[in-house]
Amino acid sequence: MTTRQAISIAEAEAIGGDVSLNQDPHALRASGEKRLEVAIGREVRMLRKHASMTVAELAERSAVSVGMLSKIENGLTSPSLSTLQSIAHALGVPISQLLRRFEEDRNAQHVKAGEGVTTEGRGTRSGHQYQLLGYLGSNRSGVIVEPYLITLTNESDVFPTFQHDGLELLYMIDGQMEYRHGDDVFLMQPGDALFFDADAPHGPERLVELPARYLSVISYPQVGQ
Repeated sequence: MTTRQAISIAEAEAIGGDVSLNQDPHALRASGEKRLEVAIGREVRMLRKHASMTVAELAERSAVSVGMLSKIENGLTSPSLSTLQSIAHALGVPISQLLRRFEEDRNAQHVKAGEGVTTEGRGTRSGHQYQLLGYLGSNRSGVIVEPYLITLTNESDVFPTFQHDGLELLYMIDGQMEYRHGDDVFLMQPGDALFFDADAPHGPERLVELPARYLSVISYPQVGQ
């Protein structure tokens, strides 16, 4: 078994990896009526995909043209009430469902330094301090996210690896450790990040320089999504 560093984005590009992003993190949505159009479009697209329907199939079931559906899903037009009723009927949902993204609350949590919920062990050995930095619970995104600040000290043990649903991102702040993911071991140093499928066995393999602190952000689907 060898220890290796995570591949960089530049290296991924050099070997033909696709690192293109689908969202602009700095994009802003329009206000007023335009926001309603975008909200309706996002909901129609989500419901259509959840029903495993193509745009053409939804067009046939709703008697709304493919071109009009495309404009609606992209927030480019204000559909009439009768058009929304036809689409909702074809999707098998009440018309109010198409408006929920416009009406729903968007919550945020602000956790001051040192005020996160702190636990030790997380079902493992002693000395692993987990500070939960925020939790929104059930939300419209269909995704649960758990951000933790993890601290390892001289009293910390290495522990059997975790396996759980979802994805996980680690970001090393202080100290050094070797971190296992499946058959690979990564040397994590300050500023390093590791993003992985959490269904593979993973966890600290060797504590190199203590104390060590790192962020662990776990995301997984809501039950029923």
